[in-house]
Amino acid sequence: MAAAIHSICVFCGSREGLDPAYAHAARELGTWMAGKGHELVYGAGDVGLMGIVANAHQKAGGKTLGVIPNHLLEREVGKRDLSKFVVTETMHERKKVMFMNSDAIVVLPGGAGSLDEFFEVLTWAQLGLHEKPIFVLNVNGFWTPLETLVHHVIKEGFAAGSLATLYESVPDIPTFASRLEKRLG
Repeated sequence: MAAAIHSICVFCGSREGLDPAYAHAARELGTWMAGKGHELVYGAGDVGLMGIVANAHQKAGGKTLGVIPNHLLEREVGKRDLSKFVVTETMHERKKVMFMNSDAIVVLPGGAGSLDEFFEVLTWAQLGLHEKPIFVLNVNGFWTPLETLVHHVIKEGFAAGSLATLYESVPDIPTFASRLEKRLG
């Protein structure tokens, strides 16, 4: 039987991006998670997609755990009205606290930080350090180049084919919800 999903870590941008679909997906994800009773674990920012997903989640009555490193408190406008608010010393510690307090991971559109977060949890899965489900929310094909890169790394012999099976790419929130439910058995 699959493990229960109580909390979901959302990695995403501290900017909104150019396509309004990104903000729509963040809002929809935050609302859906709260409706299902899943705690949001995220980077504690009140800007960009981070702020959108958190505000939607809170508005829908969800519990939130925000984790932010000290040096980003002002830059990412640390959102202090969360259920739980943790300040770390480093970015690595932030990722570890977020990961350790979540049962599943979702990656919304984002920049270098979101890529770093994705590759860290993907690498940990590749090394057998966890079996938490990882989902890439490929809104309007945003992450298609990432998927191409993963398959290129495999094709060129730098990773086993199983690397591409350690995460699932989903185009939208309904598909994500359906796939997550299947993982729960």
